[in-house]
Amino acid sequence: MTKSLENILAEVKPVSVTGKTEVEITGITSDSRKVKPGMLFVAVCGVNVDGHNFISSAIDAGAVAVVVEKMPEIREGVTYIQVENSAVSLGEIASAWYGHPSRKLKLVGVTGTNGKTTIATLIYEMARLMGYKAGLLSTVVNYVDNESVAATHTTPDPLELNELLSKMVDAGCEYVAMEVSSHAAHQHRIAGLHFVGGIFTNLTRDHLDYHKTVDAYLAAKKSFFDSLGKDAFALTNLDDKVGQVMLQNTAAKKYTYSLQKLGDYNGRILEQRLDGTLITFNRREVETMFTGRFNAYNLTALYGASLLLGWNEEKVLLNMSKLVPVAGRFQTFKSNVIGYTAIVDYAHTPDAVVNVITTIREVIGNTGRIITVVGAGGDRDKGKRPIMAREAAKLSDRLILTSDNPRSEEPRSILADMEAGLDTKQLKQKTLTVTDRREAIRVATVLAQRGDVVLVAGKGHETYQEVCGVRHHFDDREVLKEIFALE
Repeated sequence: MTKSLENILAEVKPVSVTGKTEVEITGITSDSRKVKPGMLFVAVCGVNVDGHNFISSAIDAGAVAVVVEKMPEIREGVTYIQVENSAVSLGEIASAWYGHPSRKLKLVGVTGTNGKTTIATLIYEMARLMGYKAGLLSTVVNYVDNESVAATHTTPDPLELNELLSKMVDAGCEYVAMEVSSHAAHQHRIAGLHFVGGIFTNLTRDHLDYHKTVDAYLAAKKSFFDSLGKDAFALTNLDDKVGQVMLQNTAAKKYTYSLQKLGDYNGRILEQRLDGTLITFNRREVETMFTGRFNAYNLTALYGASLLLGWNEEKVLLNMSKLVPVAGRFQTFKSNVIGYTAIVDYAHTPDAVVNVITTIREVIGNTGRIITVVGAGGDRDKGKRPIMAREAAKLSDRLILTSDNPRSEEPRSILADMEAGLDTKQLKQKTLTVTDRREAIRVATVLAQRGDVVLVAGKGHETYQEVCGVRHHFDDREVLKEIFALE
């Protein structure tokens, strides 16, 4: 495929253009190592690497045009397009290269700290139950209709993103649900996309290793809503303390959902068990296969988004009872021999861990104990480590601290940070530290008795553990099944 540079740049507002635009482009990349003859190279100022340092390498490899923020030394035969923000331009150019696929789809973005994967996946599943072809872009997996495509980031880079959206158009998809991470919003990976709606879940402490402050984290999330058009909808969690902040500067039509207040879309929990919840949506009663207050929020957001997309309410409510939890999100396993329940959940922030443990306690009351296994990822926000350990210890009957994905950090150092949060004798007495995650899960199951719940938190759907920068196969769910088989 080739396209005229002039056509590709039609929607980009350059500061200046040096050289001719009547050039045929054979491809686009922001990675100088991937440049081939005839390509357009976009020099992006990244978090760790500045693409401007590789312009010469890109031209040597055959780039015939480059997009820059800072003009380099001019080389004959190369076209230079200077822009204010090359990351934004990359999104716009990628969209144009693939024929603006997002304009041919009803694309809904979901942002927030917790619940993004669940809500995006449920919108995808609901669309299919409603009889439509749909696509999904999520942390766990991407789907082009019913074909799965491995997910490498919460939000892919603009070229990969538009390629996937283009494939969805070719497959006949009408609706696409997409997780929008704070990183993606801040790095302009969603620039050039057309959304018909945005959903905000909640905001708690996360990714401060990247954003540095909660205000900067909030601003990244809010920028997505600020970018929505006047024909889109903006659906926010009325019960979250910054839910209304998301709507302050958006041009989109504003809507709210709530479990506690009177929003446009209201959910109310009537009864909950470890394997399901009876809930009402705007006073319509539905039996669901989801558990927990956090899932009630997710389902209420889904209900609101479904109606805002124009889907029939009766069919939406009927399909609510058919939906199943996302892999690794409050996924339950039962030990039929001993009689305890194990739950695997992706909760990896203090707030998410509190939500899951609180939900378990609400369901089982005082009839059983909660034994929690949790760690914290390496090379990430260190400030949340002691908080997560302290909150987990307070709410659990027994706590086992263990490794998550240590990445390049020493596992014992991460655990020491977590142990620092155990600031009372009582919390220390109920806590064990077992560095090896497999052994930690085994210890938890040995401690468990009939009626107890073992919560294995932090990794959820992940099928690997990253130690010293190397990924090894590891799946919490597989470990539990192996243990159950030996009972």
